[in-house]
Amino acid sequence: MSDDEEDASVYDQDDDSTPPTFWRASANAVEATDLAEPVTFQDAINGPDQAHWRNAVKAELKSMQLRGVFRAAKLPRGQGAIGTKWVFKIKRKADGSVEKFKARLVVKGFKQKYGIDYTETFSPVVKYVTLRMVIAITKYFDWPLDQLDVVTAFLYGVMKEKVYCVIPEGVEMDGDFDCLELLKAIYGLKQPSRVWNETFDEFVCFIGFEVSAFDPCLYIKVVDGHCVLVLVYVDDVLVTGSSLELIAQTKADLITRFEMTDSGKCTFVLGIELVNESDGSVTMCQRRYVNDILKRFDMDECKATASPVDLSTRLVASSEAAKIDVPFREAVGALMHLTTATRPDIAYAVGYVSRFAENPQQEHWTAVKRIFRYLQGTKSHGLRFQPSDKIDFRGYSDADWAGYHADRKSTSGYTFMLMGAPVSWGSKKQSSVSLSTSEAEYIALSLAIQEGKWVHRLLCEILAAANEPGPDLVIREDNQSCIKMTKNPVNHGRAKHIDIKYHHIRDEVKRGEVQLEYCETSVMMADIMTKGLCGPRHKDLTTALGIRASSD
Repeated sequence: MSDDEEDASVYDQDDDSTPPTFWRASANAVEATDLAEPVTFQDAINGPDQAHWRNAVKAELKSMQLRGVFRAAKLPRGQGAIGTKWVFKIKRKADGSVEKFKARLVVKGFKQKYGIDYTETFSPVVKYVTLRMVIAITKYFDWPLDQLDVVTAFLYGVMKEKVYCVIPEGVEMDGDFDCLELLKAIYGLKQPSRVWNETFDEFVCFIGFEVSAFDPCLYIKVVDGHCVLVLVYVDDVLVTGSSLELIAQTKADLITRFEMTDSGKCTFVLGIELVNESDGSVTMCQRRYVNDILKRFDMDECKATASPVDLSTRLVASSEAAKIDVPFREAVGALMHLTTATRPDIAYAVGYVSRFAENPQQEHWTAVKRIFRYLQGTKSHGLRFQPSDKIDFRGYSDADWAGYHADRKSTSGYTFMLMGAPVSWGSKKQSSVSLSTSEAEYIALSLAIQEGKWVHRLLCEILAAANEPGPDLVIREDNQSCIKMTKNPVNHGRAKHIDIKYHHIRDEVKRGEVQLEYCETSVMMADIMTKGLCGPRHKDLTTALGIRASSD
């Protein structure tokens, strides 16, 4: 055995876990006749699909036994035992077909007490910006993008606190025991995602990766001029890089340490489809998710519309009328997930209706349904990243002065383009009333620069690993007065009251870290982030932003 193999072997040992053999399971196979997801354990093992669910339960218990998750115990005096629950889920592929029946044993972590059963709980996941950026960069370098799925990821994290749970349904034990002591961070606890992330992070750094300075879930390794990148979102792992050998070695190292499913080429991750187009581009879309939410909110047969905002209606908040009985918050939340992942074309519309979640009225619900109607006609639309012989990175900043008629506050918007499509975007109502268009644009530019500096540094870090020079941070602005204010304290009489926190813009421009360029309003990409637009204008901007229908 080599020194490296010996080190890895030692690393894999877990002295704190000695899995007891107290598991027994029994199941009789029958043919599945239904694909409903059972709610209780008894529903699962006695229902029409009991053969599938019993096998899923067996697989979960076997995995827990191999991981040393539990230890039979007697409950100490004064100590409480947390309840358990089985959760059953049918995992599906991108086309909706069944991938597998999944049974997961969880504990009722809401009964844990801070300082006794847990302390820290925060766990990072890879940011959507990072995911989109890496996918865009793979098109530039023509890198492969492979996907791995960690089997029962949370069960690798060793518990630091003493936590006990009741004996789950389906588990029998030998001996005089009345509970189980948790040795690993099982699902449902407050801390398992944090413990798993620490475990994964420790091992990935052990095999030579470095954590990105700008995203803690992006890992970079450079060997002999070649690089490999690893992204992790809980138990979903993506691997890409300039060397097929390095990618294969990284996957082998991960599979040696963790039980993983190697899915090969990534086509579906985090509910997002990656559709490879005939021209070499790739489209990130959430067609299945759009279909699901349309059906969930009874809008699957609605008539499509050309834009997500009705320009003939001005919405105002109501504090007196009773709110209507509709799933307003649920609908806005579902739309918010969509807009943060792949649909910047509805960012303004979703932010607009979210202002009325406290006391929604019929007109507010109609505005939400308008967004659903727009999605009905654009189900397969997503971000189209194009192959190119150069890194095409640029930003746009815009504002809609006094656009919200209820309080006359402005809306800021920005977008940063890479390889033909946005990797970052935002739409945010400003916190103060601006006295002029220049002031509103200046405040919006501050927000854009804050985001742009981070996005730019992340991009340059990845490109540096690939021995590629990074581009300049260029932000385009359609207000000449705003651009002048960033270079000189002009218009003192109209700008002297602007809060000092926004004047960091001048420092960024003076140091050359940000370059501002003027662009015509007609080609201002961020315009779609600041206000509702008519159908033709909205379509023109979505096309310019690289939001296209996928081919599949």
